Amino acid sequence: MFAVLKTGGKQYKVSSGDTLRVEKLAADAGEKVQFNDVLMLGGDTTVLGSPLVAGAAVQAEVIDQIKGDKVIHFVKRRRKHGSKRTKGHRQQLTLIRVTDILADGADASGVKAAIGAGSAPAGAPNAAAKTEAAVETGDDLTQITGVGPAAAKKLAEAGVTTFAGLAAVDAESFEAVKVKSEWIEQAKELAAK
Repeated sequence: MFAVLKTGGKQYKVSSGDTLRVEKLAADAGEKVQFNDVLMLGGDTTVLGSPLVAGAAVQAEVIDQIKGDKVIHFVKRRRKHGSKRTKGHRQQLTLIRVTDILADGADASGVKAAIGAGSAPAGAPNAAAKTEAAVETGDDLTQITGVGPAAAKKLAEAGVTTFAGLAAVDAESFEAVKVKSEWIEQAKELAAK
């Protein structure tokens, strides 16, 4: 059985026992991590995700945090400039060994999700998740005149994701964003529909 997983902006075809170098993960050596972004499962039957396979995951053990090979970037300006510059860097990578490929039941496995080193912690609420929740309920706060994407994001971070929630806000005491009285009136009308 094999799986195609996505991490660090790249896709990897993996089988149980494979060793990979992936973009740096926020995990220490010896920890077990789980990749939940599985695009495809192969073997006896092939399962394609749209875009992800629901309930599937790849579990792996972190072997070590390493650096990749040195990449040299050389810049030379032709003609009259006569300038040259050499830069280089070594990419931070995580060495992992794939232990299990789960076709289903990944949400109940109890293994921590593999998160990139620059990402927010898994339990931290983010505006994108709250905005998606607002879209699922059908309330798009940008329908209100004067509420743009930035104001909608600030409202979502403050926990206001519905028209009824915005209608119940006190404009003078609300601190997340300056709420105008016109917004509250329009929210009341849209919540009544």
